[in-house]
Amino acid sequence: MINLAITTGEPAGIGPELSTHLPFESLFERYPDLSLTLVGDKFWLQSQTDLDLDRYKGRLSFHHIALSHPAEHGQLNTDNAQYVLDTLTHAAEGCLNNQYQGMVTAPVQKSVINDAGIPFSGHTEFLEELTNAKKVVMMLATEGLKVTLATTHLPLREIADAITPELLTEIISVTHKDLQQYFGIDNPHIYVCGLNPHAGEGGHLGMEEIEIIEPTLEQLRSKGIKLTGPLPADTLFTDKYLQHADAVLAMYHDQGLPVLKFKGFGNAANITLGLPIIRTSVDHGTALDLAGQGIADQGSLLTAIDYGYTMAKARKQHLS
Repeated sequence: MINLAITTGEPAGIGPELSTHLPFESLFERYPDLSLTLVGDKFWLQSQTDLDLDRYKGRLSFHHIALSHPAEHGQLNTDNAQYVLDTLTHAAEGCLNNQYQGMVTAPVQKSVINDAGIPFSGHTEFLEELTNAKKVVMMLATEGLKVTLATTHLPLREIADAITPELLTEIISVTHKDLQQYFGIDNPHIYVCGLNPHAGEGGHLGMEEIEIIEPTLEQLRSKGIKLTGPLPADTLFTDKYLQHADAVLAMYHDQGLPVLKFKGFGNAANITLGLPIIRTSVDHGTALDLAGQGIADQGSLLTAIDYGYTMAKARKQHLS
């Protein structure tokens, strides 16, 4: 069986209702060897739905972690900040000991965790530290497009200084390896964006392509990694190139993700590469204003489950 843990996220947000209102019948029909464990306060989760666990015995279960304070839809409470982190810790440790073959995360609210006095910059950094990962890479994926990022949450004025040969080597190496082990691509082809407009226009619009990006790509090509670029981002994200790309490396957050989200928002997943475990996530936030109304879109959570399952199957085959 492929057992995925679904961490149900900020209890005041849409994560609990999304997790309990999944189309379990069709999921289990599509993936006969899939089982799901919903991680969170089972009493709060059960209050969201009339879900009959007996109907899916052996395929669906709860791992109960008690809320510190009763939850209310749309009302953040710092008392429950540690609860959220406890759900993540349980799922990640379960993946490390093979209790789970992957974890799928519903959205959390960073602000309330920080307001509780707990330093927290996001799932990715939390899991990187918890699993002692050397280097993690943020990927967003939807049908027909996978985008990884060289830099993530940096101000624009700091990005050029952050793009170094060492960083690019790490990012590309992790992307190449995980495309092989998690997506079953023997010789992945990665297309690389330039940093500057027109990929620097031969040095007239910046020297980063000539001095940093191109030499690094050439060195990695000599090691057998299939790379094309650096190419101007405004032309790389067209069918002419994307039909040949297994993934695209963007230099910064808003270079790659607007295209990805335009193409697949609501049906995209956030995937953390470089971890010793499989972690996929939704591509949206907690939507406190929608919580409890039963109108939140499940598309991204379903996509994250699809990727979590297929990545776990590919990894199993890769290791066999």
